[in-house]
Amino acid sequence: MSGQPTIESVVFVIDDDASVRASLKSLFESVGFRVQLHGSADEFLQSERPDVPCCLVLDVRLPGLSGIEFQSELAKMRTDLPIIFMTGHGDIPMTVQAMKAGAVEFLTKPCRDQELLDAVRLAIEGHRSRRKEEKHIAALRNQFASLTTREREVVGLVTAGLLNKQIAAELDISEVTVKMHRGNIMRKMQARSLADLVRMADLLGIARPRPVAT
Repeated sequence: MSGQPTIESVVFVIDDDASVRASLKSLFESVGFRVQLHGSADEFLQSERPDVPCCLVLDVRLPGLSGIEFQSELAKMRTDLPIIFMTGHGDIPMTVQAMKAGAVEFLTKPCRDQELLDAVRLAIEGHRSRRKEEKHIAALRNQFASLTTREREVVGLVTAGLLNKQIAAELDISEVTVKMHRGNIMRKMQARSLADLVRMADLLGIARPRPVAT
């Protein structure tokens, strides 16, 4: 069967030193990573990037935007790309700033190959997990959107722990109708149990209204 090979993950490298870029490319490819090289932040932004788990190995000193400034710009763009800083000019305040802003690691050149590879693996696995979670939540949102207005009301009450007869009284409907709605909800949400539905509600941030006192 012909066609392009599947790209499982990518390491992006931004460094203005061509020899450093070449060295990092050789290191990452030696353990099976796909690598894309860039000499500046602007060059990276203008490139096409595959929609796969990835991480960014970023030099602090760059032409144009510095690495720290670029980290801030990526945050404004709501890009969740994990960043590993590498620099020969780092200091403690800069390291603290980068780590507080979410960097995975801040390494001083020259760093040990294994230390860098470990950081890259950690960053990519973290990004893979976040992407999987985001896809799961997006699927749940679509399933929740398929519910009727009444079924959404029932979800809130069911996951708040109310019994069928309490939900029936709250919504002024029969218990038989509540059971019908619950069945539809479990099917549409693909929930295997009440506990499963509660976890879904938590992920979606569904409000759980209290019953009106009578």
